[in-house]
Amino acid sequence: MAKDERYDIVIIGGGPNGMTTAAYLAKCGLSVCVLEERVECGGACETVEPIPGVRIYPHAMLMYAAPAPGFEQLELHKYGFRMAWNPVDMMKSLTAGNTTTQGVSPITEKDAMGFAKLGGLLGQPPFTQELMRAAFWCPPHPPEVEVTDENTPYMQVYKKYQPDVCTEELHEWTMFELMDEYFESEPFKVTMAFAAWASGAAGHWEGVAIPALLSVQLLILPNTGKLSIPRGGLHGYFHAIHRCAVAHGTVVRTACPVEEIIVQDGRAMGVRLRETAAIGGRKIWANKAVIAAVDYKQTFLEMIGGEHLDPSFIQKVKDISLKNGTLYVTTFHTRKPIQWNQRFKAMQESETGVSGPAKVASGGVYPSDSRELYYENVADCDARKSLPTLPPEKLMWFLTPSQAFNPTDCQGQYRNGYISAAFEVNVPVPEYQIEGIDAQDKEKAKLDAYMRKAFSQALDGLEDGNIIHHWSATGREVEFRNTGLIGGTWCGSRHCRDQSWTRRPTPELARYRTPIEGLYTCHQTTGHPGGLCLMAIPYNLMHILIEDGIAQPGKWWYPSPYYIPQKEKVPAIPR
Repeated sequence: MAKDERYDIVIIGGGPNGMTTAAYLAKCGLSVCVLEERVECGGACETVEPIPGVRIYPHAMLMYAAPAPGFEQLELHKYGFRMAWNPVDMMKSLTAGNTTTQGVSPITEKDAMGFAKLGGLLGQPPFTQELMRAAFWCPPHPPEVEVTDENTPYMQVYKKYQPDVCTEELHEWTMFELMDEYFESEPFKVTMAFAAWASGAAGHWEGVAIPALLSVQLLILPNTGKLSIPRGGLHGYFHAIHRCAVAHGTVVRTACPVEEIIVQDGRAMGVRLRETAAIGGRKIWANKAVIAAVDYKQTFLEMIGGEHLDPSFIQKVKDISLKNGTLYVTTFHTRKPIQWNQRFKAMQESETGVSGPAKVASGGVYPSDSRELYYENVADCDARKSLPTLPPEKLMWFLTPSQAFNPTDCQGQYRNGYISAAFEVNVPVPEYQIEGIDAQDKEKAKLDAYMRKAFSQALDGLEDGNIIHHWSATGREVEFRNTGLIGGTWCGSRHCRDQSWTRRPTPELARYRTPIEGLYTCHQTTGHPGGLCLMAIPYNLMHILIEDGIAQPGKWWYPSPYYIPQKEKVPAIPR
């Protein structure tokens, strides 16, 4: 093997964004090399096997990707991708209600109809897929195009199918203001807002009401009900992406951290690997482009020297906000299944409140009493930025409808006890924690006990005698496990109005280009819409790479119908 290597495209980072970009570009006939720092690819789609036969999901565990064009364009079914479909009527799936300190609060007809209307289910025919693609799978408009209600993609969809949704206030509203217009019961609104807070754009941020709500609906509506997920979980999904990229010729090198992005005369020419890399110190040259699928701090503050970037741009990068928080994720291995206590009998008897033949508790936000309680939790995480100050009975948590109970996962039939769904709690970003960046790790035993007490407010089976193992991941542990997850979660930098779409996270990076020619970004902290919408950033980036003459896809490619080409560029619209 030659000391240095040369490809058309060099991609830094082998997570879902980097690998999907590799698959797209390799399918275009380009030679592609993916460089991954860890010993295996996958990023946040990884699974962990803490004991033999048990796989848990400390990061991406729910699928926000069903409308993605990539399933068709990359033909993932040819590379082993399979869905575990769990069709449940959407209206029926909502009937279990929401969990409050007083018990289960029923969802009203207005709640269900409002949710269906905003998600496109009431259209004839339903326009859910088109709405989701317009909100997430569409690149930001060119910088010379002023964004208005007339050309905002999701607004165009509503104007076409549901014009009464489009109001003058819509672009100014928080998600709560939107829900006050269309929903009725407070616990339903609080549940939706909390789910949005954990998914990207939060329920209390101004100007992103529709994206915030759609980030929650994306979990349910395109998946035909009860959160259908890939067989093998998100890790199984990633294997299909990896196989697709390799089948089209992508070279993947693991244990190869990048030390430097080589810039000559203002253009990215390739990368130099660290001396500790598996092929240490080598230079990997790029004929056409270098694509950074790692976070902005590594890309601009570590891999590129300050002499190549304007000081004002460097300061903007340092100022990118991480204020959306991160998640503390907990999973239990118990002798008897964890179940909803007697106050939540309706959840225990519903199709959506439990999973598997043992009816292990699964799916729900607690406590969802009021937005005042929601704001107390927001203040604890985002304002005080401290270890929890709320009493455990006030802590809001999300019990995910986990794929752990899918029959294709071995723990679905696990004989030595029961594996819980994952619990998620919003906690401060480690970098902003007032007690110090390692505070959550240092206080992990106390935090675990605090979490158990909080979860026990609504669930039975978390007493010491029933717990065999208690696994948890702090925000800091997440960052160390997946070094690209700045902020500790896949959401990355916030999605509110001042860091949204054509400004995400700064105008210079909004369309995935950078101030350095030939260098592009493809990571959730620097790209619309963030890492949760799988294959969205790579699909959106493809429009830009086609504009710049780097990629020339075949007939399998189709752009977003709401894409606006940049002047004097090659349109990403097939002739």
